[in-house]
Amino acid sequence: MRLGLPAGSLQEATADLFRRAGYKITYTNRSYYPAIDDPEIECVLIRAQEMARYVQDGVLDAGLTGYDWIIETKADVVEVAELVFSKVSRRPVRWVLAVPEDSPIQSVKDLEGKRIATEAVGITEQFLARHGVKAKVEFSWGATEVKPPRLADAIVEVTETGSSLRANNLRILEEVLVSTPRFIANRAAYQDPWKRQKIEDIVLMLKGAMAAEGKVSLMMNVPRNKLSQVVAILPALQKPTVADLSDPDWVAVITVCDESVVRQIIPRLKAAGAQGIVEQPITKLID
Repeated sequence: MRLGLPAGSLQEATADLFRRAGYKITYTNRSYYPAIDDPEIECVLIRAQEMARYVQDGVLDAGLTGYDWIIETKADVVEVAELVFSKVSRRPVRWVLAVPEDSPIQSVKDLEGKRIATEAVGITEQFLARHGVKAKVEFSWGATEVKPPRLADAIVEVTETGSSLRANNLRILEEVLVSTPRFIANRAAYQDPWKRQKIEDIVLMLKGAMAAEGKVSLMMNVPRNKLSQVVAILPALQKPTVADLSDPDWVAVITVCDESVVRQIIPRLKAAGAQGIVEQPITKLID
C-alpha cells in the first residue's frame, strides 16, 4: 500500500505519532521514500498541500494532510479519520484574515477591491464569496506576514498560537477556516478489501496512540472493606477493574487516569487503605 506522509512542518510530529502507534519510520537524507518497518507499506514524502490531489488521482492509496488542503484542492477523497495533532500543540490550526494593527480595515466588507496575499487562494476566495466581497487574491510563496501594508492590504494565513502574527504587528480580523489533520484514502483503494483493512488498522493504532497521550495506568491492592472509599477517589475513564486476590480480604484495582492528577490522588489512595500502588505509562488506548 502506498502511503503519503506530510513533508515539512508535520514531518517529525507524524513520525512520532507513528512510533507511538507501533510503526518505526526512518527518514534518510535527501530521500523522499522513508523506510517503515512494515513490508506491506511503501511511504512517500509529499507536501501536505499536494497530498489530497495525489490520493484522489490514485498515485497514493492513502495519506495524511490537513482538512484545509482538502478544501483548497477540492479533492474527492475518503476522509477516514480526524487526527488532532500538529507541530506545536494538539489544537487545530486556524486560517485567519489579518491586517496591520493600524489598518483602517475593520470588517470583511472593508476588503472590497483590496489586495489579499495568501497561500490558500481557493479557501480565501470561497470565504470572500460567502461574504459577498470581491477582492484581488494573490498567491503568496512564503513570508506572507511581512507583505502588509506595502505588498498587500490583508493576508489570510495559518496560525496555531498567533505569535508570528503579533510579532509582525498584525491583528486578526476574522477566522476563515479551522483545520485538523485527516487520514484520507483514495476511493478505489478504500473499496479494495485488503487495502481498506490495512488503512483501518493503521488508523486504529494511530488513534489509540493519541488517546493514550497523557494517560497512565494505576494498579493497587486494596482491602475489600476499603474498596468503596478507594474507588470513589479514582477518576476512571469508565469503571476500574476489580479482581480477586488469593487473600479473600483483598482485591486488585486497575484503572486509567490522566497523568496530571496522579500526584494528587496517590496520597489520598494511600490514606484510604490502598497498598502496592504502581503507576505505569500507556502507549495505546483502544476503546
